[in-house]
Amino acid sequence: MLNRIKYILFFSGLLLGAGEGIDLSGQAVPGREENIPFLVTFGRLGETSWGDDDFYQVFFFTVPKEYTGQFFIRIFDPDVGGEHDEIQGEFNSRTSFEVYGGKGVDPDKNNESRGLNNVKNYKGGTMLASRVFGSEPRFDNKYFTFGPFNPTAGDFSPKWNAYIFKVVVEGVSGDDGNLYRFFMSRDPENNIPVEGGNAFTYEYTFRMWNDFKSVAHIYPYVDTGVVYIRQRNFDWDRDGHILVVSRYKQGIGVSISAENNWMEDRIPIEPAEIGSSLDFQFHKAQGELVKNNNVVVTLESQRGDALPFFSSPIGGVPVYNPKITIKKTTKPK
Repeated sequence: MLNRIKYILFFSGLLLGAGEGIDLSGQAVPGREENIPFLVTFGRLGETSWGDDDFYQVFFFTVPKEYTGQFFIRIFDPDVGGEHDEIQGEFNSRTSFEVYGGKGVDPDKNNESRGLNNVKNYKGGTMLASRVFGSEPRFDNKYFTFGPFNPTAGDFSPKWNAYIFKVVVEGVSGDDGNLYRFFMSRDPENNIPVEGGNAFTYEYTFRMWNDFKSVAHIYPYVDTGVVYIRQRNFDWDRDGHILVVSRYKQGIGVSISAENNWMEDRIPIEPAEIGSSLDFQFHKAQGELVKNNNVVVTLESQRGDALPFFSSPIGGVPVYNPKITIKKTTKPK
């Protein structure tokens, strides 16, 4: 209990009192509040028009400094074949999952570790575990577990007062879509959260539900010094609309991409939004259902710094507060 109190106090100071607190079960990726069924990575011979711009994905896991036990990284449905994955002709793809720790992982110290803009050196750090999965029925709709890992094997971040680990997922062959999820757990066989842990990424590639009524959410964290952000989304297939909600914004729409192209906007950031999360909401189009829609989203500040998307939103899910005085601003060009 003492460790939990310390961690909450640390984040309370970091967030300047913003939000409703921290959801300490942030190890499910995608997170509970995001309402996203799967992450997705296609084989390197896939078509970008299927909703994956670069055929790899990088996720980071934070383990609080106060946590001294071992932990595991579990992958749900890591194989390429079976119930959830996206077949192209026949399943002939292989996907690599690699876990990294040590110096070079922390994305605030090593920008290339973020895996953005098709950089070649996103595997910074020390590889701790790896496995390549093909069409393997014994892993279909089941978990595979990496670990155990000791927290101190990660890259320590003073900013988050936590050790950071990284998982790199690559489509190494074939053209099928691998749909999967993560969970950071204290147990190798069950999903038991590491108290105070979280997960984040800088380029989110995910699958939408095949459901008109289901709304997906992703939660970027806005740090100090941000004046505006540039949002970019890829291959949304014009499947409805994307809204941005915060304590200050009731819901503003952004430009949406069609098939196999990027669209972007600049969104002003107000002082009331600093030190909290935004809520990017993905509302599917009504009418003819767009099935198996995969989308990619990235954000960066006016300085060109990428914003992280947290599985458990820092400061809690943002709720629009109409009591905040709204001053009309001109949209940056």
